[in-house]
Amino acid sequence: MRAAVLIVFLLVAGMSRAASLETEIRIRNLEEKLRCLVCQNQTLADSNASLAEDLRKQVRDQIAAGKSDAQIVDYLVQRYGDFVLYDPPFKATTLLLWLGPFVLLAAAGAVLVATLRRRRRAPDEPALGQDDKRLVERVLGPGNSPSNRDEGAR
Repeated sequence: MRAAVLIVFLLVAGMSRAASLETEIRIRNLEEKLRCLVCQNQTLADSNASLAEDLRKQVRDQIAAGKSDAQIVDYLVQRYGDFVLYDPPFKATTLLLWLGPFVLLAAAGAVLVATLRRRRRAPDEPALGQDDKRLVERVLGPGNSPSNRDEGAR
């Protein structure tokens, strides 16, 4: 009789452990889909923020209450908006979130092209006049004027 009770106990413990493992996997998958609202670049699973801990507790409580993954995600989106999703849907309210980086990249490219064109069109520095050359020779000494250095470089 004791052996039968022990076998039943081990089977029940094994099944509850498997159910517990399945629940933990489900919780982890949900936490990977949800964003920490404080950290913003981390999932709930990765964040140590106190709000993330509260959200993880809400997820656990709702799973314990028998809610489906979709119901839990819908509840959190309804409460915190699409921003709580780590991979938000593409719609009008998240348009800036999806297209913002590309707009900034295009703007940076346009600024770069405009700057390079402006540099290319800029006139060369005018040559020094005779008065300027004499002033440079007086200050720097003979043989150190910019025109002498240019001729030596050629």
